[in-house]
This record gives sequence, C-alpha cells and structure tokens, in this order.
Amino acid sequence: MRKKVIAGNWKMNMLPDETIKFIEELTPLVKETNNEVILCVPYTDLFYALLTAQNTNIKIGAQNMHFEEKGAYTGEVSAKMLKAINVEYVIIGHSERRQYFNETDETVNKKIKIAFENQLKPIVCVGETLEQREAGETTEVITTQTRLALEGLTGEQVKNTIIAYEPIWAIGTGKTATSEDANNSIKAIREEVCKNYGKDVSDNVIIQYGGSVKSENSKELFDMSDIDGGLVGGASLKVEEFSKIVNY
Repeated sequence: MRKKVIAGNWKMNMLPDETIKFIEELTPLVKETNNEVILCVPYTDLFYALLTAQNTNIKIGAQNMHFEEKGAYTGEVSAKMLKAINVEYVIIGHSERRQYFNETDETVNKKIKIAFENQLKPIVCVGETLEQREAGETTEVITTQTRLALEGLTGEQVKNTIIAYEPIWAIGTGKTATSEDANNSIKAIREEVCKNYGKDVSDNVIIQYGGSVKSENSKELFDMSDIDGGLVGGASLKVEEFSKIVNY
C-alpha cells in the first residue's frame, strides 16, 4: 500500500520569521496524520525550517539545486550544500523552472542523479501545457518527460523518487484537472515506469497530483486509485488550509 505524500511548495514566499511561526502553528494540526508532510521552502528559510521542524513529523525540502558539486555557478546551490544542513527532499524540474530558467529534460535527469548521490529524495515534476492538452498530446508529453527524467536510474532509485504530475495550465490558475483526468494521466505515468522498470517499481513509486489543489478538492483527488497525495502551491501558504489538505 503506497502512502500519501502531501508536499507544500512555497515558491518565492515567506521570510524566516514567518517560516518559524507557520511550522509552530502547523505542527499540532498535523501531528496525528499517517500521511507524509513536506514543506519545500526558499533557500533563506531552510535553516530556520529545519530547526523548527525538529522532533515533528514535518519534513523539509528545497525547491531546486544545481547538478554540479561545486564551481563557478554564481547564485546556485549544490546537492552537497543541501545535504550538509540535513535537507531531505528537493523539487526538480518544476514547470516554472523549465519555463523561466531554461530547465530541460537533460538537466532534470542530471539533477536527479546528483540528488541520489547525496542521499536527497527528488520530487520530479512533469506536466503538459494547455496547447499540448488541447492537441491531445498529454500522454505523450508526460510519459516522455518521465522516461527522460528517470533515464539511467536503478529500479531502487526510481522507487525512491516522487513524481509530481502538474498540468501547467492548472498551476495557480484555479483550474484543476478532473479527478478522473488526473488519475488517468498518473496511470499513464505509472505504466511508463512499469514498461521501463517493471511492476514492482511502478506499484511502489509515489505519484502526486499538483495544480490548484485545495481543501475542497483534495479528498476527491487523493481518493483516486493512482494519486498518492499532492504537490500544493498557494494553499500551502495558509496554515489552516494546508492542514486540512494534509488531514483530508
């Protein structure tokens, strides 16, 4: 039985003092959950988040990292740097990174490999644009992204990867894929994993849905057969709303 993983992606929001307050308020609201709770926070909040989340069931992740270990990459952060402060998770290949910062399937794959080398758990994002969806290309786009992202990984590494299906047209727009559509897309991703790594791996890999997830639609989404929780954007910035999603 796969567990549900609820991860908040704060994007470029929250100052350190707001981070501390948020985690202190969230902790008692989610302490009884059987679901995994992750907050992916900005770099400047990581230390404070890790400190405040100690001795709680809240895990902390970063939102990005470079695929090189060190070097002349001004403004970048390496996997080794994240691991040194005990970060556990890292989002890789979010559509905003692909759209605004020229992330490619190749760099996503490099980042996943270096994440595993440093014992970080990757949350890998795949998803189609509105144009691709309207052209009937959803399955082709997301299965290709999945295959290229995971290329060269072992089955055990794939099992320990979280894949987040995020239709780009649903991120921050208030639009959500129907639960059936989301489930069918995630099934297609799972089938792609099965094709390349076998049924045991595909049965165990966690695949989330992301795209305007909120407390009103979380239960319907997360109760679907293949949806293993969510990567939550805007709704993860409000303590009460995020706790409702975690405790759906």
